[in-house]
Order: sequence, then C-alpha cells, then structure tokens
Amino acid sequence: MTLVMKFGGTSVGSAEAMERTAGLVRRSLETWPQVVVVASAMNGITDLLLQGARTAAAGQATYQELAQTLQERHHQAIEGLLPAGEERERLAAEIDRFVDRFAALCRAVLVLGELTPRALDAISSMGEQMSIRILAAHLRYLGQPAEAVDASELVVTDNNFQSATPLMGQTTAQTEARLRPLLARGAVPVVTGFIGATVSRVTTTLGRGGSDYSAAILGQALQAKEVWIWTDVDGVMTADPRLVAEARTIPVLSYREVAELAYYGAKVLHPKTIRPCVENNIPLRIKNTFNPNHPGTVIVPEVGESNGKIKAVTAIKKLSLITIEGKGMIGVPGIAARTFGAVARGRVSVLLITQASSEQSICFTVPEEVSDPIVAGLEEEFAVELRRRDIDRVWAERPVAIITVVGAGMRGTPGIAGRLFSAVGQAGVNIIAIAQGSSECSVSMVVAEPDTAAAEKAIHSLIVNGD
Repeated sequence: MTLVMKFGGTSVGSAEAMERTAGLVRRSLETWPQVVVVASAMNGITDLLLQGARTAAAGQATYQELAQTLQERHHQAIEGLLPAGEERERLAAEIDRFVDRFAALCRAVLVLGELTPRALDAISSMGEQMSIRILAAHLRYLGQPAEAVDASELVVTDNNFQSATPLMGQTTAQTEARLRPLLARGAVPVVTGFIGATVSRVTTTLGRGGSDYSAAILGQALQAKEVWIWTDVDGVMTADPRLVAEARTIPVLSYREVAELAYYGAKVLHPKTIRPCVENNIPLRIKNTFNPNHPGTVIVPEVGESNGKIKAVTAIKKLSLITIEGKGMIGVPGIAARTFGAVARGRVSVLLITQASSEQSICFTVPEEVSDPIVAGLEEEFAVELRRRDIDRVWAERPVAIITVVGAGMRGTPGIAGRLFSAVGQAGVNIIAIAQGSSECSVSMVVAEPDTAAAEKAIHSLIVNGD
C-alpha cells in the first residue's frame, strides 16, 4: 500500500520547514508501509534561477550575484539540518556543483545572447535537484533510510520543453524499476517534482506548478492508494481568503468540480494534476504542512450526493473580452471557425466563449497582455468582411475577470442562476457576459476587473447561507 506525498516550496523553504516536513514523513510511515516523497524547490529558488537565465540572455551578468544567494540559501539549510562532519561536507560540495553549473549555463547564455526552451528547462530544474538532496540527507540523519532520486530517471516525456507531456507507458516501467527496490527495503524515495526527461535523457519540465502533476504521475505509475498534496492552506477553499474573509475549507470535492476550480483560477492545484488520479480512481488529498491535523480536502471520482448546492467561487483576473460583431454575420457559416483558427495561430488559449443566439456577435476571453495582437490578427482575417460592413468591428474590453461558480448538479437545480445573478446585481456589479457548459459543474460570468472582490463576496454569501 503506497502513499505519494508532495511538498511545496514553503514546506522545504528552510531548515525549520524541512524539519517539519521530515516529521510528517516519519509520522506517515507509522500507518503507511510505503511512502514516496515528491518535493519542490525551496520557495523563491525557481524564480531566482529564471531571473539569472533571463538577465543573462538580456546581456546582464546578474547570475554571479544570484549564484551566491543560491549557495547561501542551501548552505544555511544544510547547516541547520546536519551536524558538522563528512555527510554535511559531502552534501555542501554537491550543492556547490549545482551552483557552479547554474553559473556556467548562464555564462553560456550570456555569450550566445540566446535562451532556448531546452536551456531554460536545464536551469530551472536545479532548485528541485538541490532541495531533495538536503531533505533526503536529513531523513537519513534522523534514522530513516531515504534516497534522493531525480525524476529525469523516472518520468519520460515528449520534447515539448517548458510544458512537457509524460509518456506513461515508459514512465511506469522506469518508475517501477527504480523505486520498487527502494520501497521494498523500507527506504523513502525523495523525488524531484516538476522535472522529466526525453527518451534521449534531455531534461524537461512539466510547467510551473508541475510538482503537483509529478506526484499524480508517480501515483498512477505506482498504483498508489492515495496522493497527498501538502501546501500552506487547509485544502481547497470556498473562495479566495484574501478577498473573502469568510472563506472556508471544502471537505470533499469531485474530480469534475476541482478541475473546474483549477482551470478557473484556484491556486491550490495544478490543473493537470487531476487527470492521472481520475483515470485510476486514486483519491487526492490536499493538506496543510503547518496545520497537519486538519483533514484538508479530499478529491474523489464522484461525490455521493449531487444536490445542486454552490460549493465554491473563484476568479481569473487580468483578462480581455474580445468581441466580433456585425449584422452580416447572421447565418454565415465558418465565422466561428475562422475566428478561433486565427486565435490558435497566435498560440493563445481561450478561457471562455459565448455567442448571441442571433449570431450577431461572438465574445471570448484571453489574457490581457495578448489582446492587441489577437485583435490585429482578427482584423487581418476578416479584412474583407470589415470593408463591406458584414462585420462592424473587432474590439477588446479590458481589464475584465472571469468569476466561476462551481457545484455538481447546478444545471439541474431550478433557481440557481437566478439567485447568482440577483446576488451579483444587488452588489452593484454589472455582468458583461455569461457562459455555462453542459458539465453541470459551473457557471461563469465576465465582470469588470475592479468588481471582482464584490462579485466573489456576493456569491460567497450564498454558500454561507446554504443556497
């Protein structure tokens, strides 16, 4: 019976944090015969690595100063976790080799004046490689057999650097071969999150936040009984606690519900994390490193009772709502296909789509920073239609936010939409656009960005009142 536990950057961010994490690992071993640990970089380290790489590409040698900070942060942790002696010296020397490699790669980027996605993956992956070695060494010092394992030995991916996709057949075979012998002899593998490697063993990364994904991938590969994501909050919240003081932990969510929340801005889970777990019926639990006795949120394939209640509200800000409108669009086939074909050529992900039933307009949201090139691309695509006034205009409204309300079975519950829109209206918030899919799990609305907090609070009051 195997448990996979992932610890985020705050859980390994200092000697004190790693001591706490090691304690949680040892406590878990009292009830779980086999435990696999996945760890992120120390908090702030990945940003530091990326800063060094990007400033080097811009012709600045800031990586030299950053390398010193990198070394100091990790040496402080080592000195706080291990007594003076051979093990501490060996580990410090290993960390120094990573720091030297970081400086060497940044120096190469500076000379070439170019930062490729492959080089960026090689540089950004070093934080995890350093943190797992320190955590594993501390576990051994406490008497628990442990071994640091680079996920490049386990997770086989495609060549899509910066956002690689795992090849699960090969990943499963390599994970079983590498980790099962460790688990069989009672050792704890401490594995890098966020990282994989191509078939030819070139380092890749799974995207920012990919350590959650790494844990789920290993959970699938090892047929784990559960996957636990340790973070710095008590699970998935009913709303952003920074905006809504009354936000509270949701005890149980279905996979569909949490996938909607993750996609629409909830920061607890990486959106890709859900899939390996749902495909293998593995419960995924979110717990707080700093409040370990709290049960957190458990995510299961289906929630037993789907009563249409609102469970959570979340938001994505810094968006633009792009609209194409014109009386000549009515009944003309291919307008939508051409619209989203043009957006796809710009390699932009669309977060929400809505269309008037009269076909006179199509609206969709994109990140605010790409709205100008998207509008320009659409004006080029529909240049003929714009000249003959079949399409009146293509324009962007910004900044806007998407507010998404999540709860299984909402579509089949009479009055939910009415209560939502009444609550938002009474808060003085104007709804610009509305979208609801057929999944029954969510309703999304677009509002002006300054109205985000008011809209969230108004909707959250329905959750508090049990509506």
